Amino acid sequence: MIWDYDEPVAIRFGAGRIAELAEAICSLGGTNCLLVTSRHFVNDGTAQRLIDQSDGVITEVFSDFSPNPDVTQVDACARLIQAKGIDSVVAMGGGSAMDLAKAAAAIGASGGTITAYHGTGVPVPPKHLPLIAAPTTAGTGSEVTCVSVLTNRAEGRKAPINSDVFYPAVAIVDPELTYSMPPHVTASCGMDVLSQAIEGYWSKGHQPICDALAVHAARLVFQWLPLAYAEPLNAQARAKMCEASVIAGLAFTLPKTTSSHACSFPLTNLHGIAHGEACGVTLDYFARINADAPDGRVHDLAQSLGFSSVSAMADAIHELKVRIGLRCGLADLNLDDDDIADLVRISRHPNLYNNPVEITDAMLEEMYRDLALRDPRDGCTVSEGSLQSRRREDALACAGEGKGM
Repeated sequence: MIWDYDEPVAIRFGAGRIAELAEAICSLGGTNCLLVTSRHFVNDGTAQRLIDQSDGVITEVFSDFSPNPDVTQVDACARLIQAKGIDSVVAMGGGSAMDLAKAAAAIGASGGTITAYHGTGVPVPPKHLPLIAAPTTAGTGSEVTCVSVLTNRAEGRKAPINSDVFYPAVAIVDPELTYSMPPHVTASCGMDVLSQAIEGYWSKGHQPICDALAVHAARLVFQWLPLAYAEPLNAQARAKMCEASVIAGLAFTLPKTTSSHACSFPLTNLHGIAHGEACGVTLDYFARINADAPDGRVHDLAQSLGFSSVSAMADAIHELKVRIGLRCGLADLNLDDDDIADLVRISRHPNLYNNPVEITDAMLEEMYRDLALRDPRDGCTVSEGSLQSRRREDALACAGEGKGM
């Protein structure tokens, strides 16, 4: 077996380490830094606190972007970088902030538009600004990866760009930044971590160091995600999930993800399911399929995680989803034949070909038809009556939100 391992990101892990941000910027030669963060952190004062603590180094803020950032928003940020003479970038937030900042730090330095590289296979130019990533979720692992996942809404496409220029120079992983994550975000991000770790392990591109990291990260998720979900201020649970997230990022960056991530893109793009939750919808399903991988690696993974079989591991993934309130089925979407055909077609993403077992269109169709009969909350096959009840509950919930309840 021939393999390589390289991790260029300097990781600073620990509670309170966001206080080192200004020093980290200066260590990279930054004197005119852009902070990329969401409107939420602008509105709650977090962005201003970082500016105040930066001793004048952070001079601009960019927050005009959406979840699943669009290529037009990347270009807008790049234009700001050029107009203000920015020499360094900090991304504080979840995957969306980091995905946008990675791409904008490259385009802002090299010029042009990110659409030239999104879904085209054209390599991103090597020129880029130094980037510091400070995650506020325990989920994407983007702070240590060379991946930027972007959406082109005009063309209806969401896809990753891989480039070595996207690696942050420094990752400041401070668990205290994750305390404000709502329970559903905690759950969805945690399921993304588990998917990254498991898929990185069974990927065709697997290698020994990433295998060890994947097992460690997956063990942490099974042990600590339920507690982080139930007790948002539990410092140990939050720290362990941050540990799992950054290690899963290291585990999948080189091997790449596989089937569940490939299927997550249409579930997010077409049906608005959060990325990590979308990965989890199919993760236990693909675990059972991949049990047939000829090298026996999926059985080895299950045993390394303390399960008696791949089936037991798949059951545990399902039980975890139930426990943390993530969907286990798609019955509420009322998918028709055309919807299922679209899911099958868009799932044929390059990541699908990293899967250790060949996934055919027939297999995808069977999976989606099965999931279309399963209740999103408990995975059980549902009747039309229970679907109508669920729709009424959803309608009442929406009405209640509209009234400020």
